[in-house]
Amino acid sequence: MKRNRNGSAPLAAKRDALKARLVAAHEAALLRGRTRVNAALLRPDNSYSLPDYVERGYYLDKPFTCKDCGKQEVWTATQQKWWYETAKGSVWTTATRCRACRRRERGRRDEARRVHLAGLLRVKNN
Repeated sequence: MKRNRNGSAPLAAKRDALKARLVAAHEAALLRGRTRVNAALLRPDNSYSLPDYVERGYYLDKPFTCKDCGKQEVWTATQQKWWYETAKGSVWTTATRCRACRRRERGRRDEARRVHLAGLLRVKNN
């Protein structure tokens, strides 16, 4: 970058740097309370369309009603990002149970699996 006689950067470079900072600040303000989507980390699904959060470019907090207890909950943007990008959940799924009901359902499934496997062992040993 060329410098003026007094050692400062030219006015155009300063203006460009200021403009870049303003654009970044504006983008950060728009995304406050939202989380960006990294589409490269999503699980492929062979669909012809994209979920709304991919087209939008960020996740939004999503309210839902628990299908077991009826409690009103919010599936946060951060939780969505973890589900879709880290856990590799299907891009078309949404939250349906609150945390307490998910734990209860997971325990019920684990117990059913344990009983089933114990029954298989008993049949095999007879």
